[in-house]
Amino acid sequence: MEDRFFGRVFTITVALMSLMLFWQTLPLLEEFIAATQAKPRPITPRGDLAADEKATIELFEKTKDSVVYIATSQAVIDPWSRNIYNIPRGTGSGFVWDEVGHIVTNYHVIAGASEARVRLSDGRDYHAVLIGASERHDLAVLRISVPVKRPNPVMVGTSHDLKVGQKTFAIGNPFGLDWTLTTGIVSALDRSMTESSGAVIRHLIQTDAAINPGNSGGPLLDSAGRVIGVNTAIFSPSGAYAGIGFAIPIDTVNRVVPQLIATGKYLEPSLGIETDESINRLAQARLGFDGVMILQTLPGSSAQRAGLRGVTLYPDGSFEPGDIIVAIEKKPVHSPKDIEEILDDYSVGDMVEVEIVRNGRLIKKQLMLEPAAG
Repeated sequence: MEDRFFGRVFTITVALMSLMLFWQTLPLLEEFIAATQAKPRPITPRGDLAADEKATIELFEKTKDSVVYIATSQAVIDPWSRNIYNIPRGTGSGFVWDEVGHIVTNYHVIAGASEARVRLSDGRDYHAVLIGASERHDLAVLRISVPVKRPNPVMVGTSHDLKVGQKTFAIGNPFGLDWTLTTGIVSALDRSMTESSGAVIRHLIQTDAAINPGNSGGPLLDSAGRVIGVNTAIFSPSGAYAGIGFAIPIDTVNRVVPQLIATGKYLEPSLGIETDESINRLAQARLGFDGVMILQTLPGSSAQRAGLRGVTLYPDGSFEPGDIIVAIEKKPVHSPKDIEEILDDYSVGDMVEVEIVRNGRLIKKQLMLEPAAG
């Protein structure tokens, strides 16, 4: 009896162990079967792209051929062989301005370079000629000669009517990664930034569209695909994207670039007067006025023709104060820097209304802006 009992226990035990082993090896068996029968998963239909996705894709495809890759080099002399070599200096972005091959970019992209090459989106590469530059506005114009299949110029928009919250699109070559699209919004308007040279760039557009080294000179677009600015700088402790980028407004670009193409330089508009920051502060403290005193009107200038008066000095050392400019085009003037900033929104040949105070009396004069002396 005992032998039969222990025999049944042994049989049941073996059966249970076999069953446990089966359950343990079942997942491996299933994996083996699945591996031998592996095939692509069925595709889930996506449906149509969202309307904003379609619009963004269309904007990029319509604009990318007008954006270019700029590579610069610098000539150096080997002190041993006295041979001259061109070494890579940096890369940046730009865009096609017109049908004859002018390329707009940042001044700092080409500053200090001895050569620049422009690559189009189809891979064609051209030597570029520097046509003109304005360090003050961080703008430069290059030109390439494209014999056939010229890229289309960008569409140009406006910047004076931008609103915070509008969508923005930046196309450029960050870190040498060509034809990159980033998106964002207009974060703020009318920012100012001081360059390392000391030049102050005004009326900048602030955007959170990702802008990194290499994006400089590329276009900032609105949702209609129009250029509203030229990407120029970022604010970042690390040197990489931190959510704050700046672009030169297209209204400034559209005023400066034609001058660079026509004359090779920016013609700074002037009233035809002489002022001085230090002297003006002393005169304000002594005479108690708010504005800018005219020290002298330049001979033959529009200011002289309009009858504006500078300081009159007498032999006994006394003097008669000059006219005090208090506003230009109804914008208050407190210092010579204010005059410079206001006039930067105008071009040579424009007429502006200047409000002056003479002997306590307010006088308005219409002056034509002319090129600044020197």
